[in-house]
Amino acid sequence: MNMKKEQFQEMIESVKEGGRILRGQQSPSRVFKYSALDIKKLRADIGVSQEKFAHMIGVSVDTVQNWEQGRRIPRGPARALLRVFEENPKAVVKALG
Repeated sequence: MNMKKEQFQEMIESVKEGGRILRGQQSPSRVFKYSALDIKKLRADIGVSQEKFAHMIGVSVDTVQNWEQGRRIPRGPARALLRVFEENPKAVVKALG
């Protein structure tokens, strides 16, 4: 894969922006929040159990249950992966299924 200089610079700026956000020096330009119903719907849309879904994305079944029952919200890499699931579930199932 060949990355052009412009794309590389955009990626570098994105990483720097992420660092500023993590340090509290900048607010994120957008925030993705998932409700319990959103998580359950994402899982139902691909037709898998909580156990299978948890295994696919590398979290515990308890974590999926906590998300779906609204006791916890996805953070970090899990939230990013759920965003990808939302945009293109077939690609994620193909890659992780």
